[in-house]
Amino acid sequence: MQCYLDHNASAPLLSEAKNAMFAAIDLVGNPSSIHREGRKARKTIEDVRQNLADVVKVDANQIIFTSGATEAAQTVLASKLRYGSTSVSLSHLYVSAIEHPSVLAGGRFDADQITKFGVEESGIIDLGELEKVLAVHDHNLGAPLVAVMLANNETGVIQPVRQAAEIVRAHNGYLCVDAVQAFGKVSIDFSDLGAHFVFVSAHKIGGPKGVGAIICMEKDLTPQPLIRGGGQENLSRAGTENVAAIAGFGAAVTRAATDLAERQHVGRMRDRIELDLEEISRRQSNKVPLPVFFGSSQPRLDNTSCFAVDGIKAETALIALDLQGISVSSGSACSSGRVNQSHVLGAMGVDPDLAECTLRVSIGHQTTNEETRHFLNVWQTIIEQRS
Repeated sequence: MQCYLDHNASAPLLSEAKNAMFAAIDLVGNPSSIHREGRKARKTIEDVRQNLADVVKVDANQIIFTSGATEAAQTVLASKLRYGSTSVSLSHLYVSAIEHPSVLAGGRFDADQITKFGVEESGIIDLGELEKVLAVHDHNLGAPLVAVMLANNETGVIQPVRQAAEIVRAHNGYLCVDAVQAFGKVSIDFSDLGAHFVFVSAHKIGGPKGVGAIICMEKDLTPQPLIRGGGQENLSRAGTENVAAIAGFGAAVTRAATDLAERQHVGRMRDRIELDLEEISRRQSNKVPLPVFFGSSQPRLDNTSCFAVDGIKAETALIALDLQGISVSSGSACSSGRVNQSHVLGAMGVDPDLAECTLRVSIGHQTTNEETRHFLNVWQTIIEQRS
């Protein structure tokens, strides 16, 4: 039995997205051409742009399509912004220690222009430390740029972005928010985040891989282009748009807006999995420690469980699970493809030996009770062999 429990890495492609992509593939024209075929392709893109804009409550011209979240981060994290016809200088980037690797890399900032600030043991960003680093920022060199994720991809912990935004704006800074994992999984009032830029990715919500978007939350404030050349994306991102991928993205956005009203069962399923994981350890007469659930004291994404059982190495468990057709992960899928120690758990102060035992189970609407039972049965076998 195949059992896919790694939705935070990439959600299964929705049938609606696949159908939209198939329809768009048949569009012949270049969306920048003015003839009939070009206008058809352009309409497909602009319909999706308007759809996404309606969902996040901005004007359509505040949406920039990219090849995904990594390109979006690389574009926004730069030392210059455009405000209308003027330029805004940014001299330093401040990132939380639990950001996705694409953000931790710092975009177009040099290494000596990047400062990390910490997180609490619970996985919540340390707002006090953010306040401290911004208090000593030298505004004579330029404004500060801060990058904070809305929900952590490994622990699922939802971050206090609104409070962070208040601190950033009090210090005349700019805020970029990675909403990749949160979008489509929690209800988000984008206008209340206080961010200047937010970016999202299609394949985390059942759309295709290789497409995402930057949402410019303030009119006339846009990033300096990363990819230059043609005038596509309102001069913000050159290159012929991927019409089929954008069409699939649009279908996934529409479905995500519907699914949000029905997410309670996902949370109940996650909670049941965690209770059963505890019970499996208890049945071993204290021979196996109880699982530790990271970030469970804080609000989390309903679909995410990040846990470790001391002594059960993640690499060994991943192989055993995979042999039984079960796909889970040990953290972010965007590193080397190997099992490495999590920088997120390291920032939270988790003991390195325990961190090496960490698995992440992330589910979705398509996840069935049969799949979770299969996972738990195989996990019980792994535990019994360990004890």
